[in-house]
This record gives sequence, C-alpha cells and structure tokens, in this order.
Amino acid sequence: MIGHLILGSEKIIRRLFFRTGQKEAPERRKKKEYAGGALLAVIVLAVSVAVTALLLGILYRISVWAGLMAETFLCYQLFAVKSLKTESDKVYQALTDESLEAGRKAVSMIVGRDTRELDEKGVVKAAVETVAENTSDGIVAPMFYMVMGGAVLGVAYKAINTMDSMIGYKNEKYRYFGTVAARLDDVVNYLPARLSAWLMTAAAFVCGYDGKNAYRIYRRDRHNHKSPNSAQTESVMAGALDIQLAGNAYYFGKLYEKPTIGDAKREVEVQDIRRSHRLLYGTAWFALLLLLAVQAAVTGLLLQPGIN
Repeated sequence: MIGHLILGSEKIIRRLFFRTGQKEAPERRKKKEYAGGALLAVIVLAVSVAVTALLLGILYRISVWAGLMAETFLCYQLFAVKSLKTESDKVYQALTDESLEAGRKAVSMIVGRDTRELDEKGVVKAAVETVAENTSDGIVAPMFYMVMGGAVLGVAYKAINTMDSMIGYKNEKYRYFGTVAARLDDVVNYLPARLSAWLMTAAAFVCGYDGKNAYRIYRRDRHNHKSPNSAQTESVMAGALDIQLAGNAYYFGKLYEKPTIGDAKREVEVQDIRRSHRLLYGTAWFALLLLLAVQAAVTGLLLQPGIN
C-alpha cells in the first residue's frame, strides 16, 4: 500500500516538475530534485498517517473492540521478524541445496548491492548484514514507535522507512530526489538503532555467542558506515559471530570503498546465516519485554490518582 503510494506520487511529481525533453541548468535541476523529493515525503507521510488515523477513529467510535482489533492487525503487519528470517533463510537454502548462482539470486532480493560477482562468502556476508540492519529497521524501531504512539506512529515510521528503501539511493536517479527520505530515515532510526545494538549484545550472551567481543567491536566499529545507524547492529553481529562484515561493495555497477566491521577471527561460513537468525529472535524478545515494561510503567504512572 505505502509502496504503491510512493510509486504513484513519484510519477506525478516527476511529470509536474520535469517535462520530457526540457533542458535545465544543473543547479536548477538539483534544487527541483530536492523539492520534488521533499514534496513526495510530505505527501506519503500525510496520506499514510491521515488514512490510518481516520480508519481507527471511525472504528473506535463504532466499537472499542473493533478499533482495538484493527489497531492490533495494523501493528502486526508492521513487524518483519518472520519475513526477514524467511527471506534470508532462502539464501541459506540456495547455497546449501542448490548453487552459488542460486544464492546470488536469492540474496539480490534482499540487498541493494550488485550480487553478480559475489563469491560464497560475499553472499553470506550480505545476508548476515541485512539481518543485522533490519533487526533494527524491521523489528525494534516499529515496536519503539508503536509503544510511543500506537499504530498511527508505527505507520508513520513504516512510511519513512519504505521511502528510504525505495528512493533513498545515491545513484543518478535518486541522489537528490531521495535526500529528504534518506535523512528522515536517519533521524527516526537514530534511537532505535542504538537500542537494538544494546539489546543484540545482551542476546549474544544469552544465545551463547561471543558477547564480550560483540561489545568490543560495537564500541570500536559502530561508526564504520556512512549511515549513522547501519553499523550499530552490524558491529554487534560481527563481534558476536567473530567474523568480519562490510568492506568494499558494488552498487549499480560502481565500486564503493567501505570500511570493514569486525575482526576475521574465523572465516565466514554459510551457517552464519542461521546464527544471525538466533540473534534476530533473541533481540526481538528482549525488545518486546523491555518496551512492554516501559509501556506498563507509563500506563501505571498515568493511572495514579491526581495525574491527568
């Protein structure tokens, strides 16, 4: 739904802002790209929040139970625990049961980088990095915002995150058009990414991985990424599994030099995908328990006599 809204809005904005065959000065084009991307962000956020609030408002007026059921359903839809595990596990199955080429194809469905030249270790690393980053983006962050503001704020976060995943690229098409979406995503993920890193570190101890090294690598490498948030959980994942992640990668046919994350205490292997799943679920459970406790504490405080 949000994805269709983004695509439709982009088509209309580009048709209005950029006429076919029109030649413009680079600086003017750049400003129009920024403005068009900003307008898209406003439209997508406004429509997503307004529709959700209106729907829930109507249902809650009809019946508290109808509103509660609808809000519960919406909140459930915002989580990506099972889908993240399922999609990354397809990479594991492709590498173990089929071929490297099948693994490249499977991982290309969940990452933005070029996968055609990746060796087996490269495919595994890409899958593990995706699990690490999306533990925050797809699980902890939605929980965080739903606790803060229910399904409405959860949908607002999802709209921003989806915009970033669709137009937040630094290629020729979206370098300026996707800037606002990318910056918004950086802002809304700032706290959840750091919370996710701490919860994943705790999960590393509980799941039997190298928790001490997870904390050490987190402290050292959590800024080894152009994004202010991506390396937070990737560094914990690398440390917990005693492997090295990140490094140079190709995007849209161009090589981007990127720092590594973690130490190569051992070689990356296919089983690391399954190990990342244990950390994914461990982190999700810690996040659920923590945020439910926070919500219960706040609710209890608000219900105390004399507090309005």
